[in-house]
Amino acid sequence: MLITRRHVLIGTAGAASFLVVPAFGQVPPLKKKDHYKVGFAQTESNNPWRLAQTASMKDEAAKRGDQLVYTDAAGSAAKQVADVNSMIAQGVDFIFLAPREEKPLATAVLNAKKAGIPVLAIDRDLDQAIAKRGQDYLAFIGSNFIQEGQRVADWTIAKTGGKGKIIELEGTIGSSPANDRKKGFDDTIKAKAPDMVILASQSGDFARDKGRQVAETLLQAHPDATIVYGHNDEMSLGAIAAIEAAGKVAGKDILVVSIDGEKDALQAIADGKLGCSCECNPRFGPAAFDILYKYAAGETIPPSIINPDHFYDASNVAAALPTAY
Repeated sequence: MLITRRHVLIGTAGAASFLVVPAFGQVPPLKKKDHYKVGFAQTESNNPWRLAQTASMKDEAAKRGDQLVYTDAAGSAAKQVADVNSMIAQGVDFIFLAPREEKPLATAVLNAKKAGIPVLAIDRDLDQAIAKRGQDYLAFIGSNFIQEGQRVADWTIAKTGGKGKIIELEGTIGSSPANDRKKGFDDTIKAKAPDMVILASQSGDFARDKGRQVAETLLQAHPDATIVYGHNDEMSLGAIAAIEAAGKVAGKDILVVSIDGEKDALQAIADGKLGCSCECNPRFGPAAFDILYKYAAGETIPPSIINPDHFYDASNVAAALPTAY
């Protein structure tokens, strides 16, 4: 008889509990129930995008009557690993994980799998060499980050006629959106605009003030720069502040392009300071919880679920502003 799973007795401080350890290559099952105790391991809460995502997850949990165990890693991959391990110890039924970095959080996912807890990666993915979608964790739901970079690059090429000198502000080192937004943008510029050059590329850690500081340094080192590409709106807004502090006009002397679609960025487009922003929708709650309940009901979940994203520039920003986050 083929044994597909085994039961392990674990004793701690005189107490014992049974864990179901799934077989190799099998995502842990989820029993169908009316309500669940779920974990949401957030990476940080220092910008509007993360705050909107957290609000969406909390609102949806409350709407469905689920108990949400929420943690904030405060920008630390090590803390987020500890947060996931704490959720495992608390016996949650399911974990929603927004991984700060691809590699360390992939290891945390394997810990959850060993404990029999399915995980859904939301907004950022994990290192597939360590943990695989559909095997070690249920799935990834989020945007196509490579395509985001491509869309911004295509808009920038069209806007400038394929000419310009670029400074690139990268996101958190080791995160999937930073890796993919760089690849999408850089590869498109190289393939379609041989007269454009990326002068410098440095991480601003997806943070507004860090983006401002890095932009200030790079603009001083490269006074001939004509374009700033930020991997997210927060860094791009920081870059606009750096441009203005240098006595230049954002949107005229230097074109700034971005990703995320947050309200401050859309207002900057309306004000003529930001050229464009490719949306990366943060409102994951309804779709994420739908996946949980569908999986518990026995439905097959595709390993990768891509959110549709809008693209904003001066032609459509006015209509988008009232509902922006």
